[in-house]
Amino acid sequence: METRARTWVKAIGWQSLGLVTMTLLGVLFTGSVSAGGTLALASTALGLCTYVLYERLWARIGWGRLPGGSQS
Repeated sequence: METRARTWVKAIGWQSLGLVTMTLLGVLFTGSVSAGGTLALASTALGLCTYVLYERLWARIGWGRLPGGSQS
């Protein structure tokens, strides 16, 4: 199991990449930085919360883990 801080750092890093990607796509499809940015921010906020909940749920599930914490 990982710490909550690690989960949050991973989630924020991942969502930061998503924010940049979604902003670029939003601007490309709408032609508006404001509209594209708003869509990207909404998507990022929702994605961050759901990712953290998803990671914390999986951190509690032992299925598929190797004994001793090995990652092979």
